[in-house]
Amino acid sequence: MTISFDEWRARSPFYDETHEAVAQSVRKFMAAEVLPHIDQWEEDGELPRELHKKAAAAGILGLNYPEEYGGHSEGFNVFHGLTQSEELAAAGAGGLGASLMTHGIGLPPILALGSEEMKRRIAPEVLSGDKIISLAITEPSGGSDVAQLKTRVERVGNKYVVNGQKMFITSGMRADYMTVAVRTGGPGMAGISLMLIETDRPGVGRTRLDKMGWRCSDTATVYFDNVEVPPENLIGPENGGFIGIMRNFNSERLGMAHGCCAMARVALKEAMDWAQTRETFGKRLGAHQSIRIKLADCARQIGATQAWVDLCAHQHMQGKGVPADYAMLKVQATRMLEHVVREAAQVLGGASYITGSKVERIYREVRVNAIGGGSEEIMLDLAGRQMGLG
Repeated sequence: MTISFDEWRARSPFYDETHEAVAQSVRKFMAAEVLPHIDQWEEDGELPRELHKKAAAAGILGLNYPEEYGGHSEGFNVFHGLTQSEELAAAGAGGLGASLMTHGIGLPPILALGSEEMKRRIAPEVLSGDKIISLAITEPSGGSDVAQLKTRVERVGNKYVVNGQKMFITSGMRADYMTVAVRTGGPGMAGISLMLIETDRPGVGRTRLDKMGWRCSDTATVYFDNVEVPPENLIGPENGGFIGIMRNFNSERLGMAHGCCAMARVALKEAMDWAQTRETFGKRLGAHQSIRIKLADCARQIGATQAWVDLCAHQHMQGKGVPADYAMLKVQATRMLEHVVREAAQVLGGASYITGSKVERIYREVRVNAIGGGSEEIMLDLAGRQMGLG
């Protein structure tokens, strides 16, 4: 049995030689541009802007985005995206993918609902790495309860005026653009709109947040104090933003679930390497039956979760995805990651508690996966309601 994603792809009906080519290309990029610097970026608390341009030149930022806006879509599908995410996980730093690929949640609503003028104005700059875009939905008072968001927009003359606050915004300190969920109408989901806000507008303020994990990803609280926005920055119809948010969540949860599998593989490999070299009680750690059982069980859980990820990805590509499936898959993946990293830490013992191992870093990033993109409780409640309960 193997935990290698290369071998997983080779035996899967969903991947072929084109996915292998993507893997090799991103692997070279990681070796040259990321792995030598990731520890420093973790300490700095953010990625250099130049990395976005390098990633764009390597074809990473534009993968699966329309050619007309500077992307690369011909011959690519969702499984190429999963393969790319796998290679980005090799650093064992979840903040790398979260921040470098933050356009993956900030740009799709514009491409799906925005005007043609907006698409041509924003997408090429983002996909070239010249500009950074983030998604601003979560608020201090609401968390996963998106329907209750309070950031308010009033129409004043020929402008919108925005007031409110957003919390836990990935790439929030460096973003040039934000796709912001705002309330333009009455209470509940029917009064929500999406709006593009440039961060250099007067009245936009940002405060950096220090975090347990994802440390190389800058995260911010964002303030809107009488920010004036032109009507052409509305993304889609007024009061029609909730559908765009939910649509975005499905792909985000699929991506997060695969990211959990990728990080679990990184942690398991480090634990296996340690078990093959560490000696206890006169023999290699991996020669102890209890350790073999522990690591094999981790591989079992990763494989089962990856199989579900691939099935949901196939359904997503066919337009047959079900929101409850993405929700339950995310819970499956985050709980699997929590178990695998805990067991990997047990195998490393005291070494897992010292800064420097990938297991230590990934362990600190378990909770952000379980909470971000919809908490476990919200996900399971959503699935339960779609099962006809309540």
